[in-house]
Amino acid sequence: MKKIGVFVGSLRKGSYSKKLAKALVSLLPSNIEAEFLDTGVLPLFNDDLDPNGVPEWNHFRHQLDELDGLLIVTPEYNRSIPGALKNAMDIGSRPINHFGGRVALVVSDSIGNAGGYGANHHLRQTFTTLDIIPVQRPEVYIAHTDQLFDENDMIKNEATIGFLQSAIDAFTKLLYLTSLSKSVGEFLDDSTDPLPLTLGDGTIIIKTLTAR
Repeated sequence: MKKIGVFVGSLRKGSYSKKLAKALVSLLPSNIEAEFLDTGVLPLFNDDLDPNGVPEWNHFRHQLDELDGLLIVTPEYNRSIPGALKNAMDIGSRPINHFGGRVALVVSDSIGNAGGYGANHHLRQTFTTLDIIPVQRPEVYIAHTDQLFDENDMIKNEATIGFLQSAIDAFTKLLYLTSLSKSVGEFLDDSTDPLPLTLGDGTIIIKTLTAR
């Protein structure tokens, strides 16, 4: 069982990003648990308030520590990401990086044609310094979100659902491959036994001991 945190860039109650995030969560396999994280309750980051700590910050950082991955669904604000989302990134990066090593799927959206392209790539820039591992393909830009849902907030277009499922599948695969890679790395770091490690696909890794 893996656990992911869901971030919605828009704080608006009826936001299209929130509807889209719920649709994406419904496409997750049963062995992935999703938790929506509310970035709107986080006070603005101010380094003067650490290390004394802010209760909302400490709770948020604890939530991040429990996650294996991130699903981020956001609109674009002025060719960048919403302030609440950026604030959450700043809070989670201090005093240590609580995002490091997590896998992330970025889904940007807009009511226009561009599908939040600017926000999507600004997030990816942030991932570089936060050591977040993004799903590279498919890139997900969802346009015309004002026409995407029916009266029950369900996505109307079957092709769109299929595309979103392919993104979730890629996210799931990367999530488990990254987990496997970490497990192998921990084995090689901790073991003093030079016996070979055989993986499920027949791959063999042999740890050799270096004489000192």
